Amino acid sequence: MSQPSWFDQTPTWVWWSFLPALGGGAIAYAGVKAGSNIWIGIGAGFVTAGVVLYSSPYLSSFATIVWFAQIATAFALKREYLTKTYPKHLPLPEDYKLFQAIAANRPKIEINSCSKNDLVNVLGLPIVYANDIESLRSEGHIFTSLEELHDILEIPNATLQKIEPMVIFSYDYRKELGYSWKRVNSMSVDELIAIGMESQVAIAIAEERKQRGEFKSIMDIKKRTGIPFSAYRQLT
Repeated sequence: MSQPSWFDQTPTWVWWSFLPALGGGAIAYAGVKAGSNIWIGIGAGFVTAGVVLYSSPYLSSFATIVWFAQIATAFALKREYLTKTYPKHLPLPEDYKLFQAIAANRPKIEINSCSKNDLVNVLGLPIVYANDIESLRSEGHIFTSLEELHDILEIPNATLQKIEPMVIFSYDYRKELGYSWKRVNSMSVDELIAIGMESQVAIAIAEERKQRGEFKSIMDIKKRTGIPFSAYRQLT
C-alpha cells in the first residue's frame, strides 16, 4: 500500500463503531492495536453506557446521543490510529508533521550500533551517508550528536533535523571534554604528533591543508588524503 493511500483509508474498526451499544468495542480494539490504554478505556466506557441506556426504555434518547458520540470519537481517532500503526516497510512521509508523529511512536535508532538497513530504510538517509557512517564506525569512531554527523560527514542540517526524533547516541566521555576535530585546521605538525599521530600522517595532513585549504569534516580529511580514519582518530 502506498503512503498516500495509507492515510486515505478508513480502518474497518471505524465502521464497527456504528453498531449501537457494542460499537464502543471497536474503539477499544483500536486502542489495543495502537497501544493506547486511554482508547481502551474510552471504548469500554461507551460499551458500558450503551448497554445500560439501551436496556432502559426511559433512556433511549440518551442512548442515541452516546451512539453518535462513539461514532464521532472513532472518526476523530482515525488519523492518529493510522499514524500509530504506520507500517515500517513503507517509506516515511515527506510531510514534516506526519514524519514527527510517526517517529514519536517508533523505537529510537542508536546510530553507533544500528544496521545499514536501519540508516537507509528506517531513517531514510541516502546510501552515501549510510556508507560513510558505517565506514567510520568500522574504524572505531563513536558518534555523539547530530552536530557531529554534520561536522564529520557533512550531512545537511535539514536532513538531521528531520531524523532527530528517531535517533539516539551512545554516551561518550570525549563529548564532555570539549574535543573537536576542527583543531586539525590550526594545529602544527608537531602538535598533531604530540596528540599521538604518526609523523608521516601529521605531515601529509598539514601539507594537504596548506595546498587546498581547511578541511570541512573528518570525512573530508579521509577523502582528500586517502589516509584511513584510524590514523588520526585522536582528533575526535
